[in-house]
Amino acid sequence: MNTLLVAVRLAFRSIQRNALRAALTVLGILIGVASVTTVTALGAGARGSVGKQLDAVGSNVIYVFPESAVASGARGKAGARLTEEDGRAIKRDAVSVAQASWEMGSRIQVVSGDSNTLVAAVGAILPYFEIHNWKFARGEPWTEHDEATKAKVCVIGETVRAQLFGTEDPVGHTIRMGRYPYRIIGLLEPKGEIFGQDQDNVVVTPLAGFRSRFTRGGPGQVNLILLSSTSSDTTDRAIEQVTAILRQRHHIGEGHKEDFGVRAQQQFQQMQATIFSVLTLLLVSVAAISLLVGGIGIMNIMLVSVTERTREIGIRMAIGARENDIRTQFLVEAVVLSLLGGLAGAALGTGAIAALGKVLHWPMSVSPTALGISAAVSAVIGIAFGFFPARRASKMDPIVALRHE
Repeated sequence: MNTLLVAVRLAFRSIQRNALRAALTVLGILIGVASVTTVTALGAGARGSVGKQLDAVGSNVIYVFPESAVASGARGKAGARLTEEDGRAIKRDAVSVAQASWEMGSRIQVVSGDSNTLVAAVGAILPYFEIHNWKFARGEPWTEHDEATKAKVCVIGETVRAQLFGTEDPVGHTIRMGRYPYRIIGLLEPKGEIFGQDQDNVVVTPLAGFRSRFTRGGPGQVNLILLSSTSSDTTDRAIEQVTAILRQRHHIGEGHKEDFGVRAQQQFQQMQATIFSVLTLLLVSVAAISLLVGGIGIMNIMLVSVTERTREIGIRMAIGARENDIRTQFLVEAVVLSLLGGLAGAALGTGAIAALGKVLHWPMSVSPTALGISAAVSAVIGIAFGFFPARRASKMDPIVALRHE
């Protein structure tokens, strides 16, 4: 133990004598550890941000959309479509489906006074808000009577409010959608952007009136059916039930491709998680190259140090130092250099994570696991790349070493 403490003291003394060289030596380790720490936090922050955005859309959401079937290289059923009756059948017969809604959408210019903006206009039914987990900041949704009578009422998002009314309360005001006046009865709470798309630049109106005024769809036709499963554990089962029901309703035989698609929000989340994991692994691998380069740098500097201190080694051996003492001295010096680089890299990475978290607005934090791994890797690099110079120093002939000038 005493030998180790002496070796540590000598290591710090040697580093202090050659501070600039030591700083340049650990630069590779510093950059590598900082990169690994930052990339790990970025990956976790990106996954957390995407998960938060998807949760804001609504939990356990399943999307059903029309899709042209292809058979033998040619288009299958032309005019593939979904209807309100498809949605009602799913709600009635799919036991793993908790709620169902359907909608149509279009891009429409909306005008209020001297202001106008292009919005994503959606015609939907009341469960739309529940499935999307959308709360109201002001006002309320329309009623079933409004749906039945095709009332010209609407609910708007925060972006539309800001562009048309500034800070003014929009509830009760009238906007013009196309050539139709619509009365605003509700303001939705903001959701922000998801995958670069502003979720708040939206106007939602009762579906029946929207279809008759803004689309050319046939009676009962819809662009999208929105579903929510009873729980996250039943989502796959719900997809199987929905697929079976629609295949039967659309008279799709065995071996034929469906004229509809079914996707779950969980699938998007899993896809994103896979992409981020692969990117994180790739970036960590690149950062690991810096650690390797840093280790080689430490080995080279330690070899130079052994050469410079040959006479010192000879004197120590002459007064009784054993091979093990010499080896420990240089090995400890290499480990100390590596650990100093690792600590500096961890500090730099922590600062970078804090700065990136503020810029990107992601839930980023320093991972204790990443810091522990970085410290362990630094120590291993010091031992691995310091062993050869330390062994070379311990195998010197004392007489030859004393003659060295």
